[in-house]
Amino acid sequence: MDLLDRLLAHDHWATARLLDVSRGLSDAQLDQPFDIGHRSLRATFDHMILNVDFWTGLMVEQPIKDERDASSVATLIEDHERSYATFATVARQFRNEQRLEDTYIDHFAARKTFGGTIIHVVLHNAEHRTEALHILERLGVPDLPEVDHGLWDYETQGN
Repeated sequence: MDLLDRLLAHDHWATARLLDVSRGLSDAQLDQPFDIGHRSLRATFDHMILNVDFWTGLMVEQPIKDERDASSVATLIEDHERSYATFATVARQFRNEQRLEDTYIDHFAARKTFGGTIIHVVLHNAEHRTEALHILERLGVPDLPEVDHGLWDYETQGN
């Protein structure tokens, strides 16, 4: 497994774990306002998933339009699986074609590299997962999972 595959696999897994632990929350809990993230757990997850779609669309020159309403956790999970599969496929394609240093023009007419954008998406998700964990803790969700790379590495090595 190379570094990109490792980053993509961990990023997908970590977000999926937090979405999964959120399945039992009520709409009131999902939408409860906090002073972190995008103010609620649902909005934070929705932002993360939209961000993956958004940057993937820019890199392949097919910008997306966000037409989603407040999503159920089941829909967020489906959207995460779909958007992340597309993102990971695009990222691996750029790696395989040795195009990670190639550039495109973003929504602000700024030149971006494909590799830099891929790293941005992964780090952006990591930042928001920290916020989501904080919200989940404040909601009193028991037995919150650890989602750091070390645990993922341990678990994927069959230990």
